[in-house]
Amino acid sequence: MPLFFLIPLFTGLITGYFLNKENDEIGYISGVLTAISLIFSLILAPWQVQLGLLVVVLFGSKKLLQKKMYE
Repeated sequence: MPLFFLIPLFTGLITGYFLNKENDEIGYISGVLTAISLIFSLILAPWQVQLGLLVVVLFGSKKLLQKKMYE
């Protein structure tokens, strides 16, 4: 399984981490670009990774909904 989809993810996360401390517009722009790179890397991810994330989201949301109903 090629791991080239991790390149935009790590690039965005590293850039967002270093520029997150800025209070100017550059901090907000880096946050938006980090979110875009996360979406882009999920699009490029192999189907096994996408399926695994889908299963985690479905079962995690079901457990959270059940927990919230009983509170």
